Amino acid sequence: MPTTMPAYRTRAQRFDDLVLDAVEHLERRWARQLEGTEFAVEDVPPSNPAPWEHGGVPLGRYFPADAGLPARVVVYRRPVEGRAHDPLDLADLVRDVVVEQVAHMLGRAPEDVDPTYGDDAR
Repeated sequence: MPTTMPAYRTRAQRFDDLVLDAVEHLERRWARQLEGTEFAVEDVPPSNPAPWEHGGVPLGRYFPADAGLPARVVVYRRPVEGRAHDPLDLADLVRDVVVEQVAHMLGRAPEDVDPTYGDDAR
């Protein structure tokens, strides 16, 4: 497949790009607070839920820094893709999941982290 064709990148690679876009958007405002934080994509969450998760499949998780490991935000690709109606909805949902996890990490409301949080008309 030529690199100029949309199908050149896999669905997983396009999802990774959406996560990177969301992180770059937040880094403009929160660079110092996000310094050293790792952002990752996994296909599905582990089968053991976190103690604070009740019902439903998580779309993302925040893991605090621990034992020399940096703080980490993980977005779960398949559950997020399954909830999106179309590519624009997917981009909005990815951004919201990243914002929610960063808000959890910073101890702030998602609207404080990104004033466009939850706004479908980005």
